[in-house]
Amino acid sequence: MFKNFFELASHPTSIFALLGIAILLFALFRVKKIQLTPKLITHIGLMISLAFILHQIRIYHMPQGGSITLGSMVPLLFLSFCYGPGIGFLTGFLYGVINLLFNPYILHPVQVLFDYPLPYMAIGLAGYFPTRIFLGTTIAVLGRFICHFISGIVFFASYAPEGISPYLYAFLFNASYLLPELMITLFLFKLLPLKNLMKQVK
Repeated sequence: MFKNFFELASHPTSIFALLGIAILLFALFRVKKIQLTPKLITHIGLMISLAFILHQIRIYHMPQGGSITLGSMVPLLFLSFCYGPGIGFLTGFLYGVINLLFNPYILHPVQVLFDYPLPYMAIGLAGYFPTRIFLGTTIAVLGRFICHFISGIVFFASYAPEGISPYLYAFLFNASYLLPELMITLFLFKLLPLKNLMKQVK
């Protein structure tokens, strides 16, 4: 038993594959409780479409993937705040799959998991903080950062310059676009009349 455990521990890809599957199963459990009404399906479709359009307005695009956009996370976060984490997880998953289809950067199946569906599903974490917009947004972006960071240290370590730790490289690379993305998102939420918009949606 211990031999199998240590053998598994020596292969980080296997560990992260199991972690990714566990997260997907947890999200699936939450999504199963959702009753999809025509109104809700329409809102999900609209927010995914808006997020996709905003994602195309890129202020800067990183060479190995990742972009600073004009608030592409705002629609997904807004839906999470309105309907809760379950809807946020579902919407993030669907958006991640669409993003994979239109902007693929594939090295390994587990890398795809941690660079596409999981980080956007993490945006659903904001749904746990419906009245604390800035906190919920920050936690959601942190969740997305952790997913990309894991992908970076496991699959993109070879891109790190000589003498630079893969951990430091993955941290700086992902922070370089997610931190500005967070700042833009918080700024837009500051401008938007969120309380009124949320009342109208509900």
